[in-house]
Amino acid sequence: MAGARIERLVTSGTFALDGGTWDVENNVWIIGDDEEVIVVDAAHDAGAIAEALGGRTLRAIVCTHAHNDHIEAAPALAARTGAPVLLHPDDLPLWKQTHPDRAPDGELAEGQVVEVAGVSLTVLHTPGHAPGAVCLHAPALTALFGGDTLFAGGPGATGRSYSDFPTIVDSIRDRLLTLPQDTVVYTGHGETTTVAAEAPHLQEWLDRGF
Repeated sequence: MAGARIERLVTSGTFALDGGTWDVENNVWIIGDDEEVIVVDAAHDAGAIAEALGGRTLRAIVCTHAHNDHIEAAPALAARTGAPVLLHPDDLPLWKQTHPDRAPDGELAEGQVVEVAGVSLTVLHTPGHAPGAVCLHAPALTALFGGDTLFAGGPGATGRSYSDFPTIVDSIRDRLLTLPQDTVVYTGHGETTTVAAEAPHLQEWLDRGF
């Protein structure tokens, strides 16, 4: 585990769904050491991500969900590196909107463990923002890679197709807020937060009725 670390790359592009398009910046998380890494969410720019890898072996490209801004560069990055693209099967309908002719290479499932550089990351299925949304819990790094399920101050958006507010609240309450309070949440956009910081907000989210 010595030497394992978390690196952040921010890429820019657009998010498109339900006929709308928005400019966005995405966090690409690179987890590993000087020899091998995984990428969580290959957003927008395969070239920039490949450059950030710096010749290290890419073991997997893990997709927290299949909104286009999180998966756009995944096939190109896989072609450059030979790494498999992994996605929860419940998000295949969303994936096909962006990559109709290229399927993911493997599936993610609840309880599955992804290993890199001596670190184990456990897959938590956390639907709501998308049907196949997942988070990755890495206790050795005191880290949760949350995609767009949980942000600083609230849950991910649920106002568009394939999303559901009661479902995301259940996912956050039952799967994420039960993790150790000092767990750092590495989000899909914006800055990190912690489980402790977000726990008091659950009733407020419910009251707002996103």
